[in-house]
Parts: sequence; structure tokens; C-alpha cells
Amino acid sequence: MFNVFIDGREGTTGLQIFDRLSGRKDISLITLPEEKRKDAAARSECLNSADISFLCLPDAAAKEAAAMIKNPAARVIDASTAHRTAEGWVYGLPELSKERRRQIAAAARVANPGCHATGFITLVAPLVSGGILPAGYPVVAHSVTGYSGGGKKMIAEYEAEGRDLSLDSPRQYALTLSHKHLPEMQQQCGLSHRPIFQPIVADFYCGMCVSVPLYRRLLAKKYGADDIRAYFAEYYASQNFVKVASGEDVPAYLPANELAGTNYLKIYVSGNDDMILMCSVFDNLGKGASGAAVQNMNIMLGLDERAYLA
Repeated sequence: MFNVFIDGREGTTGLQIFDRLSGRKDISLITLPEEKRKDAAARSECLNSADISFLCLPDAAAKEAAAMIKNPAARVIDASTAHRTAEGWVYGLPELSKERRRQIAAAARVANPGCHATGFITLVAPLVSGGILPAGYPVVAHSVTGYSGGGKKMIAEYEAEGRDLSLDSPRQYALTLSHKHLPEMQQQCGLSHRPIFQPIVADFYCGMCVSVPLYRRLLAKKYGADDIRAYFAEYYASQNFVKVASGEDVPAYLPANELAGTNYLKIYVSGNDDMILMCSVFDNLGKGASGAAVQNMNIMLGLDERAYLA
């Protein structure tokens, strides 16, 4: 039986993790009464006594919580942005490589990936590491997400009666091109420059589709869509949660909520002789957040990574 503490259980990700763990027989959840939820001493005791803690907090609070952990045996998974590029933390995307999976298994500090970043990195990192996409390529990415990614405030805004008519339309945001996921996207892919990234929130609860278009003529290896699809199929062949669609499975319309409610991510590759379009579809609350966090916890505890995930 493993002792697990969720610091920040009241947020969207924290609630999702709690729901995923509350019915497990191999996990004992450490909880605090409501009046102790923000008590630093009580939280510190929980963080240091748990086998693994989840930090589901704003960045500044996550840094403070991590600093409270003095017990070398106490391990932590941070779901915030605070430690995704920090020294001493392992970036928790086990599908990147066998070595990354080993690092996560042995780590005391794991940074859970951002949702948009997960879709982007699974498409771009393998191509850079395989010498197909130059590190200096001017990468552009688009991402459509359900409104649950904005947390409780945005969920309430979208689900309110008499809401603003602008919410009926997809809305592009991060118009300054400085989205908070960009540092991890660049670092984990080994890119020389930050990509241009355009996220869009739309009127559906959960799901995400990240798209990266490429010019074949600018690739280091002049791969076409079929070549890249085959490369991905081999790269992710042993993975439980990342699947690659065949050329025949590319639909006329690709819904961003295709994998809502699961921990799976599916890659589609299409295009023509000159241009290639790569898309990753997954649940922003699943593989993009709480599902990924539980997957990392399973790996860190030496359990089957698929335990209680679907």
C-alpha cells in the first residue's frame, strides 16, 4: 500500500487525480480537513510522509511546496508549470525514450508535462532526435482545446446561463505568442528557437488536437507523409498510450474530442508531395494532465503504467 498526498486537490487537475485514485486498492490517500488545507505545517507533514505527492497548485505555491519536502524518500509529481524546465526535475513524458522512462522510474522529482506541450513534443521531438527535422526549422503549431483546460473559472464561464455570445465561437488566445508551455516545448524537442504557437479554445468540455505543418523541402531528410507515419509507427510501437493512425484512417474531419475520457494519444500524418500535416489528438484532462500524472506515478512506484488507466 502506497501513501499518496494531493496538494491542491480542489483544482481541476487535483480533482481528476483524486477521482482516479480514490477507488484504488493499492493507494491510501492522505487527506487534510478543510480547515488545515492551507496550513503550511500540516501540508509539510503530509508532503514529507507520503510516498508520492502531487502538486496541483499555481506555480509560486508549487515551488513553495517543493521546498517543504526535506525527507529524501518523499517523491513528488508537479502538475504546474513551475519545474518543467528546472534542473533536478525529470520531465514526465515516458514515451520520449527508454532512457526517459528509466529516469522517471528512479526520479524523486517529476514535472508533469503541459497539455499542449504533450501533443507538440510527441510530434516534433522524435523527428529532431532522428535527424529528420532540423533543430533550426521554423516550427509553427496550432492547438484546439476544450474549455476545461482553463480550469474552474473558465468552466463556470462556459457553462453559465446567459453567457457571453463570444463563447459560441472558437477563441484564439496567447496572441503575444508567449504561451507558458513554450519553454518546455523548445527544451524537450531540442529546437534552436521557440516555435510559433497558436492555441484556440472552443465550446466543448475536453479534448485536444495539436497540429504541426511541415514543408518537405525544408526537412533534413526529405521524408513524405508516408515516411513520417512509418517512422512514428516504429518509434512508438512499444508504447501503451500512444498510437499512430494508418494512412487509411485519416478522416475528412478530425475531431479534437475523439479520445475524451481516455489516457490515449493518437497521431495522424497526412499531406501531399510538398507539405505534411501532423496531428496529435488526446484528452487535455487525460494524457494532457491527470492521466499522465497517474501514469508517471505508476512508473515511479514500479507498477504497471496502465494500472487504473484506460
